[in-house]
Amino acid sequence: MTQPPPVPPRRFPAAYLVLAVFSALAMHDVWRQVRGVQVLPYSEFQKLLDGKRVKEVVVAPDAISGRFTEPAPGGKPLFTTVRVDLELARQLEKAGVAYSSRPQSAFLTTLLSWIVPAALLLGFWLWALKRMGAKMDPGGLMGIGKSKAKVYVETDTKTTFKDVAGVDEAVDELKEIVDFLKNPKDYGRLGGRMPKGVLLVGPPGTGKTLLAKAVAGEAGVPFFSINGSEFVEMFVGVGAARVRDLFEQARKTAPCILFIDELDALGRARGAYPMIGGHDEKEQTLNQLLVELDGFDSSAGIVILSATNRPEILDPALLRAGRFDRQVLVDRPDKNGRAAILALYLKKVSLHHGVDAGKIAALTPGFTGADLANLANEAALVATRRKAPRIAMEDFTAAVERIVAGLEKKNRLLNPREREIVAHHEMGHALVAAALPGSDPVHKVSIIPRGVAALGYTLQRPTEDRFVMTKEELENKMAVLLGGRAAEQIVFGHLSTGAHDDLGKVTQIARHMAARYGMIPELGHVTYDREPSAYLGVAGPEFRQYSEATAARIDDAVRVAVEKSYRAAVAVLQENKKLLLESAGSLLAKETLSEADLAPILRTVRSPRPAAAALSR
Repeated sequence: MTQPPPVPPRRFPAAYLVLAVFSALAMHDVWRQVRGVQVLPYSEFQKLLDGKRVKEVVVAPDAISGRFTEPAPGGKPLFTTVRVDLELARQLEKAGVAYSSRPQSAFLTTLLSWIVPAALLLGFWLWALKRMGAKMDPGGLMGIGKSKAKVYVETDTKTTFKDVAGVDEAVDELKEIVDFLKNPKDYGRLGGRMPKGVLLVGPPGTGKTLLAKAVAGEAGVPFFSINGSEFVEMFVGVGAARVRDLFEQARKTAPCILFIDELDALGRARGAYPMIGGHDEKEQTLNQLLVELDGFDSSAGIVILSATNRPEILDPALLRAGRFDRQVLVDRPDKNGRAAILALYLKKVSLHHGVDAGKIAALTPGFTGADLANLANEAALVATRRKAPRIAMEDFTAAVERIVAGLEKKNRLLNPREREIVAHHEMGHALVAAALPGSDPVHKVSIIPRGVAALGYTLQRPTEDRFVMTKEELENKMAVLLGGRAAEQIVFGHLSTGAHDDLGKVTQIARHMAARYGMIPELGHVTYDREPSAYLGVAGPEFRQYSEATAARIDDAVRVAVEKSYRAAVAVLQENKKLLLESAGSLLAKETLSEADLAPILRTVRSPRPAAAALSR
């Protein structure tokens, strides 16, 4: 049975207190008027005074009060009257007119002169303190040490494993957590215990937070969600207090799931920046989190989930056994996973009958779940702009181009000479890719500027996911990148700045071949460079672990590898120079060549002759 989250204690409103004070004053004034005081007209007071029936009086500026010598017929021993001007009283008495003055209540005067200013001052200070507290902490000054975790009960979550696709291995790992929350006693019958903490690791946008919500929705238990940065405040000790309060709430609500998103904001390795200081508020908060992880019993039904995309910077004490002792990788989906994710998103939009999730998945290698959601949205926007009744396959193709290459810049006008250079450059990429084996197929070529600096683009998308590449495939990839530069050299006899991005990519591939992959025989089967750390690389430069002589040999190997791929691209384009000129002319005329337009051109591409190929080696 799902237990509701703890109800916070109610605060006594200050307005009730002010209302109670006003009511008491009003009742006191009324009681004072009726307790035994008879209100007399001033003319009656004059007659009583002449008849010597007044024992004593108290004269005030506006009123006279006193005591009868004998109680009045009503039994009241006291009286009060309001004074009338003496001259006016004489005139009225001569005329035989009964006269009196209306008594003024002191309640309103007291209220306006003392209580109202005090109430306004009190209200102003309460408002000012509330505003100050809201700026420093949403919970107010008194609740600054309270946890900011959002609590979702079963009816709020509404997310299950049916809403998750493309990460089947991670789902299988987390199903065990759901079974434990539903049947905690079954997991302890053999002496085993569930992991105290589960860390979801993966690139941004792969669905780590969605998985955590799905676990809560499947288990039907309350779900505490908080971001790691919400623990730390400007006041010392607040972060540790919030950690204690969060775990206290979780213990009261167990069984439940406690999810800490972006754990790296809280669990950064201690002592990572010795120049800044060794003990700060973040370290104190982390220490409290480590204590809480050690202090609770996993059999109580509390499961801690966390997510991060930077596991390398987490403190080792946080990842040891007994704390976050299980790590679940939530990686980018493969082709089948992307198709499954797209199937979920495509259910929410209106599609043309020709749209196939498998074909879209083939065009989107490396896309995460968030990227695919954005792709579906972009395709819907493209179809809306062209006033289409349904989303077609061409809309998804345009959305892929929009995400990968950037927005078309039709207002960026190129002069005829620049357009000619860009057209030959892009067709050089396409022809070399068609001639060399193992290259990704070309889907589209355009000379319409896109993004920030691209004056044209050649869209290549692999038909399948690749995890291993051979030396020959890397060399062919470099040749394709250098095909544009080679086309400019062959046709125009000079080079331009349009290939600067291609040169950067080629140089990086060649350096990885030489220093990381061990693909240069002269350098041996040795790795000279290691993968740069996303965290340690910020603290200082990476120091080389090889000599200056070895560095010179690596530079020579990089230059030789790039030159070899460039000669291969030149050989292909020399063999197909006529086709290069004709296809560049077609591209200049149409500005964009689709896959259907490119098919007859690329089918006629000839591979370089053996003699030319041998010279390129």
